[in-house]
Amino acid sequence: MKKSPLILPFPFPLQGSLNPAIVLMLVLALITQLMACKPAPDSTATGANPPATQAGQPTTAGPPAAGNQGTTAGQATPVGQPNTREHPAAAGQTTTAGQTHTAAVKVATDEVAPADSRAKQQSEAPIPSHDHSSLADPSSLVKQIASGVVATTAIAPRAELHPSVLPPPPLPLPPLTPEDRERYAKLTENGVLLTREQSVSTFSIDVDTGGYANVRRFLNQGRLPPKDAVRTEELINYFDYAYPQPRDRAQPLALTTELAPTPWNPHTHLLLVGLQGYAPARRPAANLVFLIDVSGSMDQPNKLPLLISAFKLLAGQLEAPDRVSLVTYAGNAGVVLEPTPGDQRAKILGALEHLRAGGSTHGSAGIQTAYRLAEQARLPEGINRVILATDGDFNVGTVNHEALIQLIEQQRAKGISLTTLGFGGGNYNDQLMEQLADKGNGNYAYIDTLQEARKVLVDELASTLETIAGDVKVQIEFNPAQVTEYRLIGYENRLLAREDFNNDRVDAGEVGAGHRVTALYEITLAGQPSRIEPLRYGTAPAVRGEAAAKPEATDAGGGETRTHATTANGTTTSNANALPTATELAFLRLRYKLPGQTESTLVSQAIATPSGQESASERLRFAAAVAAFGQYLRGGTSLNGYTLADIVTLASGAKGEDASGYRAEFIGLIKLAQALQGA
Repeated sequence: MKKSPLILPFPFPLQGSLNPAIVLMLVLALITQLMACKPAPDSTATGANPPATQAGQPTTAGPPAAGNQGTTAGQATPVGQPNTREHPAAAGQTTTAGQTHTAAVKVATDEVAPADSRAKQQSEAPIPSHDHSSLADPSSLVKQIASGVVATTAIAPRAELHPSVLPPPPLPLPPLTPEDRERYAKLTENGVLLTREQSVSTFSIDVDTGGYANVRRFLNQGRLPPKDAVRTEELINYFDYAYPQPRDRAQPLALTTELAPTPWNPHTHLLLVGLQGYAPARRPAANLVFLIDVSGSMDQPNKLPLLISAFKLLAGQLEAPDRVSLVTYAGNAGVVLEPTPGDQRAKILGALEHLRAGGSTHGSAGIQTAYRLAEQARLPEGINRVILATDGDFNVGTVNHEALIQLIEQQRAKGISLTTLGFGGGNYNDQLMEQLADKGNGNYAYIDTLQEARKVLVDELASTLETIAGDVKVQIEFNPAQVTEYRLIGYENRLLAREDFNNDRVDAGEVGAGHRVTALYEITLAGQPSRIEPLRYGTAPAVRGEAAAKPEATDAGGGETRTHATTANGTTTSNANALPTATELAFLRLRYKLPGQTESTLVSQAIATPSGQESASERLRFAAAVAAFGQYLRGGTSLNGYTLADIVTLASGAKGEDASGYRAEFIGLIKLAQALQGA
């Protein structure tokens, strides 16, 4: 069996008259190739005898008949015997114009195993041929080229290759790993604080749940989430803990506290602070602007297609008094739907279904257009909100985040809030999505599935849209006589200075209708082993001239008692609840603003000293399991060897009533993290 001949294609149609110089160059090139490649011997021309067949078996000329593979009917060529067939082009007939004249060629397959069908088929493939005598005569070659007869020239190589020997397949290329450009804010976990050095803890509440859904996305993709993608408070606040409801809208927030031993540390306790928002029976009319990213980065199944399906669910919840506008942005912003009554669903759905992705991401232009439409259709007594849906990959326009935040803060002052919905991954900007929602007096959710879209935009629509309390701040003062150490779990990017609590100009988080907020402190009671090594020289001495001061108790209102003292140098100090040291563990304060108000309302209550017989409720045990899982994903430095198996046991025992299946899903995510960790 010979190698397939070398094919030299001509790069132009060979018709009509040709430039003699070009013809000469081609002739010289072909002659050079001919001299380098000696033509294979032709058994017909040299008189060599063809290989003999087995006695009694005729040699079949021409193409083999179907079913006999070149032998007589019903017979197969025995293994080791040559199978001689005449090539289909062996008749020596002249072909049509543009094809090669063919000569009789014998193709011999030597010692081929019938099982090697691939090699056999390759050996039986037609071999383009050419009359070598015409190649040796340049004048004949020129005539054939000029007449357009010759389109390709075949030259048989010198080397022989056994038909059963095939070249090795090429090595597969390594898979390309997509560049991960996801962005998360750097978080430093809260440490343990000594109460005698810093007894007051102040933070802004957080109702966002985007961190939980994003963590779920990573686990369902088969990988553990990045450390900074895990915000433990957002995992805790994803779940409902059945807190007591407020009585009315005038007092829209109800407080709940509970204390029980810590599951992962026998020497500490968990203090739960729960906050439940009022849920009105009916929400006000809403003026909504859907601001949708249709840039090229959104052209993935878990981005724009999922986004459109999510907004269709939201559109199904709107009514005639509501107003809906639709703005898209890519390289530039465009208004797809002017303000439209909420009951015109066909028009709204039609606008959504025509969205297509493509182009760069001019996010700032889209936000400006959306706010303009929101102001145009403003409802004085209703909800005015822009809902931004994107992967957060702003790469055109105002990419200076500070300028973008300033724009959002200006619109916030006009009563137009901003909710952000995150989609997709790979280039996801979680940091920006959370920051924009915070500055826009809104909330942030991540949509990884249509079920999550239903939860955020259908089941909890009132919480997403209607704000019942703004700038909500929590402050806890621990009693040093009862608590020696404490640590706030989560809320690392929500911490406030002590003086910010009373400053109504300091922005804080908003609570939507029916929203709930949970915070957990891990505290060390007096008499328990300390986690911080005591100082060698004790506490720092008082500054000279500030030693003597006689306390004077006054009533601060709202059930709060403060003690004021004036030092020798005239400085006035204040120490709240310094007197009841034996019966109070801590003192809890809450500030919030009702919608439309600029001055905050203060609510406060004392937290009683534990009796020593406390046992954790179902809500506290499940919240502790979620907190432990969040801490574990962030490294678990404070868990004292508490494992994922321990967390599964704790959560399973506290699952309780789970109508929506969210708690069962959480337990499944813990088990999935176990499997991924062991993989």
